[in-house]
Amino acid sequence: MSAQPHPSPEAVAAIIPAMNESQRIAATVTAAKRIPGVDMVLVVDDGSADDTGTRARRAGAEVITHPKNKGKAAAMMTGAFAVRNREISDADPGVDPHHRALLFIDGDLEDSAINTAPLAEPVLAGRADMTIAILPAQKRKGGGFGFVVGLAKKGIAELSGFDATQPLSGMRCLSREAFDAALPFAAGWGVEAAMTIDVVGAGLRVEEVECDLHHRVTGRDLKAQLHRAAQYRDVARALFVRRLRAKRKGGVPAGGSGSAGGAGSADSGSSESTQNSSDPHKESGK
Repeated sequence: MSAQPHPSPEAVAAIIPAMNESQRIAATVTAAKRIPGVDMVLVVDDGSADDTGTRARRAGAEVITHPKNKGKAAAMMTGAFAVRNREISDADPGVDPHHRALLFIDGDLEDSAINTAPLAEPVLAGRADMTIAILPAQKRKGGGFGFVVGLAKKGIAELSGFDATQPLSGMRCLSREAFDAALPFAAGWGVEAAMTIDVVGAGLRVEEVECDLHHRVTGRDLKAQLHRAAQYRDVARALFVRRLRAKRKGGVPAGGSGSAGGAGSADSGSSESTQNSSDPHKESGK
């Protein structure tokens, strides 16, 4: 079942899921506000123990707070539905709301967040339904051993035919049609891999875009290894759910069409997006 078409968006809502990012969130918000086309910056404070929300608000963002941590996928959905509600309330009576493109930005990008701007342009121009950032080698040392990346990359290719360069990249811009195709989001760290499979499977267009972004890199201590184990679990679960769906539909999808790196499936098991992962907003160590 394909998503219902919407007109190409004319503006962008930057959605920033964040937990315990008080040292970085103000710079990230300030940079996001400078992205061409962005007319709304929304931070979803996902149960922070610090003053992430307060600092985000002082920097000029609108802030929604989860009293308890719900995980990155849930925070992303909270932000996107808040944008949708705003669009509906702002529309004139009897007139369909005009939807913004949804630009998801990690809270730890700081000044480099402005370099997510190239993700929005193909979506605003109607050339792509979803764009995915390809990041350069990070300036800070660290990172994992590639097990989670390999799992996600192989699963995406198997289930959609899309050859993802950085399958766990969290910086993405989606049209409303692409967002609808990916609902409900997979839980925890499975959200990005599942999103790619679902959007490609819906026959929508996906592009990868090089962006000069820099974020905190996970180390290789015990805490980091536990974080990667949670990533592996969540990605494996998301892939398992989609293999079951493909089997019920009579086979594994061979993929869709796309440009500059691929293209599109839909749906996400309603229980997936309600589960948490440890340190659920840290995007490194992939």
